[in-house]
Amino acid sequence: MCRGFAFLVAILLIHFTGTAQKAVKRPNIIVFLVDDMGWQDTSVPFWTKTTELNKRYHTPNMQRLAKEGMKFTNAYATPVCTPSRVSLITGVNAAHHRVTHWTSPNRNTNTDHPDTTLHSVQWNINGFSPVAGVERTFYATPLPSVLSNHGYYTVLSGKAHFGSAGTPGAVPENVGFRVNIAGSEIGHPASYLGEKNYDQPVKGKPSRNAVKGLEKYHGTRTFLTDAITTEALKALEKPIADNQPFFLYLAHYAIHTPLNSDQRFVGKYLKMGLDTTEAKYAALVEGMDKSLGDVLNFLDQQKVADNTVIVFMSDNGGLSTAPLRGGQAYTHNLPLKAGKGSVYEGGIREPMLVRWPGVVKPNTVAEQYVIIEDFFPSVLEMAGIKNPVLVQRPDGKSFVPLLKNPSLKDPARELIWHHPNRWITEEGPHIHWASAFRKGNWKLIYDYRNGKLELYNLKMDIGETSDIASQNPVRVKELAALFTKQLRKYDVQWPVFKSTGKPVPWPDEVLQK
Repeated sequence: MCRGFAFLVAILLIHFTGTAQKAVKRPNIIVFLVDDMGWQDTSVPFWTKTTELNKRYHTPNMQRLAKEGMKFTNAYATPVCTPSRVSLITGVNAAHHRVTHWTSPNRNTNTDHPDTTLHSVQWNINGFSPVAGVERTFYATPLPSVLSNHGYYTVLSGKAHFGSAGTPGAVPENVGFRVNIAGSEIGHPASYLGEKNYDQPVKGKPSRNAVKGLEKYHGTRTFLTDAITTEALKALEKPIADNQPFFLYLAHYAIHTPLNSDQRFVGKYLKMGLDTTEAKYAALVEGMDKSLGDVLNFLDQQKVADNTVIVFMSDNGGLSTAPLRGGQAYTHNLPLKAGKGSVYEGGIREPMLVRWPGVVKPNTVAEQYVIIEDFFPSVLEMAGIKNPVLVQRPDGKSFVPLLKNPSLKDPARELIWHHPNRWITEEGPHIHWASAFRKGNWKLIYDYRNGKLELYNLKMDIGETSDIASQNPVRVKELAALFTKQLRKYDVQWPVFKSTGKPVPWPDEVLQK
């Protein structure tokens, strides 16, 4: 009798132990990041209605992800690429980490264009560093390192662009990635074409934007987006076979320029009546979407989809300044105002999707605003990592509660964007020297050069067409005070006028004039 009882107890212990282990099995996590993807460069509407631009693009796999997961209609990044990427891997706002502009492949090179009115600020021109003491960098503990130290198999495939060449942050392995596929200091590819070895040589010499590490595809007809995806999925075979959780950062160079023609898709867009430029761009978008489909199919085939989180995001708004450069526009952000390089909605509002089987209810929508630094605490929470040892103090807030309950609202949350930089040489509206602040539906924009505060109600005016600052002086004063408080808390780098040598007034000082 005693032996039978002991045997029964043993069986129950094995059963419950196994059940507990299954219950706490950590999910695989994929961050699928697209470069320069505008809010409407997809057949998935991220607004209250489907637009004509949504009808232009063919992204069935984004549609699948939205149907099987959650769509975020108020997701934000920064105006340009490197700040977003540094915020993602550190959890720190760009105003705080001071990598406010894109980093050059060349060390100690300021990518700000000279301005007639303002001096360039002392921003961190060399980007992020996992090592202390590197000049003009932000030192922090990166997300991949934390995940790796807690048992995750970490893979980067595609664009890194965390720091300038010759600095530790330029090497993804230093950032905590066990496997690095084609990631380096470059911010865009010289070419997407395997026939051209993903390069566009200058006077017979490789260009500085040649994509490294994909030599096996040189001379082939393999489009860069496909090569990056294929190698990423191959890298995941090992952790899956070893039953080890993985973190894949699939950061596409697409849909950044150059607009090389993806022959698999471009024809359909030409037949639709798009001109050559727009057809090439739409083909880049569809090639990116095919990559997403390849990932989803791989997870299904490997039978790991049910335990894998996929987060889809873009690093900044769509490029809409081509006409300023004498070119033709191919990204149209309307009704959003402006585009890449701007703190108006067109430059920072992004398409974001999350699928997490068993946690996220299919076909749901979250309207609460989130921002790119939120990825850091969110991924850690997904991975079950609590209180990791970090150099930095993250500014981001986990969006995991939203994944479980999309109806949650936090209108008191404050978001800040700081871009005290000159992005391109040409003069154009909405693209230089500005910061912005959002609380609830209210958004305050500060134009340094003109000393002007603009106020918008995004719920009523998503296109920021009507500046209502003069009609709401009390609201402007309230937001300007909160805005200034946050800027001072972060000890931001602040522009100075060339004519007087005096700093630009703080937002709350503008009101005192």
